[in-house]
Amino acid sequence: MCGIFGVIGHKDAARLTYLGLYALQHRGEESAGIVAYNGRKISSHKGMGLVGDVFNERIIKSLRGDLACGHVRYSTTGASITKNIQPFLANFQRGRIAIAHNGNLTNTLKLREALERGGSIFQTTMDSEIITHLLVKSKKKEVQSSVIEALSQLEGAYSLVLILNDSLIGVRDPYGFRPLCLGKLDGAYVLASETCALDLIQAKYIREIEPGEVVFISRDKLKSIKPFPKTRHALCIFEYIYFARPDSNIFGKNVYLTRKRLGGQLACECPVDCDFVMSIPDSGNYAAVGFAQSSKIAYEVGMIRNHYVGRTFIQPSQFIRDFRVKVKLNPIKDALKNKRIAIVEDSIVRGTTSRVRVKTLRDAGAKELHMCISCPPLKFPCFYGIDFPTKKELIASKHTIEEIKYFMGLDSLKYLSLEGMLKSMLLPREEFCTACFTGEYPTKLPKRLSKNILEKGR
Repeated sequence: MCGIFGVIGHKDAARLTYLGLYALQHRGEESAGIVAYNGRKISSHKGMGLVGDVFNERIIKSLRGDLACGHVRYSTTGASITKNIQPFLANFQRGRIAIAHNGNLTNTLKLREALERGGSIFQTTMDSEIITHLLVKSKKKEVQSSVIEALSQLEGAYSLVLILNDSLIGVRDPYGFRPLCLGKLDGAYVLASETCALDLIQAKYIREIEPGEVVFISRDKLKSIKPFPKTRHALCIFEYIYFARPDSNIFGKNVYLTRKRLGGQLACECPVDCDFVMSIPDSGNYAAVGFAQSSKIAYEVGMIRNHYVGRTFIQPSQFIRDFRVKVKLNPIKDALKNKRIAIVEDSIVRGTTSRVRVKTLRDAGAKELHMCISCPPLKFPCFYGIDFPTKKELIASKHTIEEIKYFMGLDSLKYLSLEGMLKSMLLPREEFCTACFTGEYPTKLPKRLSKNILEKGR
């Protein structure tokens, strides 16, 4: 995933960016960075870890200027190392570029090989750096033309916030895979991955950056263009299921209400005879509320989350995932003992996390455990910015529901249907990418990625 943020025309641009990244921390915990520009000098600070650990008051004050952009990283392309921290910053003949990218390019290898043949030297392993090289190599005289020429060569998913000299630029790919919205605060324009970042700084939400739209923002005006051929939209449905904060509106619709609808539909399709409904904090909470309300079964809190431990799914190594699952959640044994429980989860990816959680509940004395998942089985890899790039990592790609149930130690396991998931959305079904469930990818994939789909799951 990743979270991106930008602001132009505000004297506290770096501080606002810091706060914006704080609100977007759930989108990436590996690293954080901010670039600021005051019209003469560009300054930056980046570091591994959480936003609150990377920045302090002294650092924020050193990032001077009324133009800034920032990034929190969760790597799907490129190693989790210091040199890959964004925003990526470069000086070139016509000025300065800083780029913050959310998404994954699918033609990375092809573009990189062509650029290296032309003499480009790469400093990182990120696909985001490719965009910078394309901008620098453009022979177009106007900034707008250079940006469009570079973007027209990209394939895949990209929401971007760029600083290019005195301008702030926001971009969404023509399919609209990843969210990006526009706000305003005291006359300053703000770009953010999610509206929760606008809420924190008390900026007014204006609208979504539309799929295929590029906005060029100076200190006194905004220019919007749509330079790409029209294509079908492919909004990532997993944003609603798991990634986005529940208090955000993404793609123009509220995440919390959508998750409740998913839970309500799940209760209709997958009824369970149980004593109470519980969630696995925190991403399953809101589907569980919808499930309990729809089924008219009591909702109970069966586990308490340690909020000082980060999200398990987006950690970079399996060892850290397994360890943090144990540290992160503690059962309320007296509430669980001898109870028949419906556990509502948002998804099962690799299965390792859920298995540990189920064992914890068993050890706490639960009599029966029935797990209900608010999306269909994840069977296919994602190449657009979610951390399951190979089929073999997905437990549902090579095991039946009955086998997964046995592996996790459950009494029953039920998934929401594809039809039920799409019915629960507050947008038309044709707007969404559902490739991770169906294997039907909205873009043409290079042979090496298509081969990955077929061979890695064998």
